[in-house]
Amino acid sequence: MIRSIAILAATAAVLTACGPKTDAEASRTEGPVVSGSEVPRNEAVDTTPTTGESGPTPGASSYTEAQARSAIESAGYTGVGALTQNTNGLWQGPAMKDGKSVSVSVDYKGAVTAL
Repeated sequence: MIRSIAILAATAAVLTACGPKTDAEASRTEGPVVSGSEVPRNEAVDTTPTTGESGPTPGASSYTEAQARSAIESAGYTGVGALTQNTNGLWQGPAMKDGKSVSVSVDYKGAVTAL
């Protein structure tokens, strides 16, 4: 019986301590959750946008010629010519974009790059 009363008293004390916030506490707007920063704070993560300007990434590609052609067409190129896979694993070939003939490549990640 005494144990039950002690547990009930401890539970009541915890619930009182964790009770609802007062209006003064609820209206405070400070801290990192409310005030976000303009730049990322974790410098270990590279968040610079990539636009394919770094070039294709060499590596063993599991893409078939049809999949590479589809990736090129999905990137907005038309008139995709014959594709060949070079020694770096890149699929390369001619294509048209905005009325201009360009040489394009597809790396093992599926990234399409105009050469």
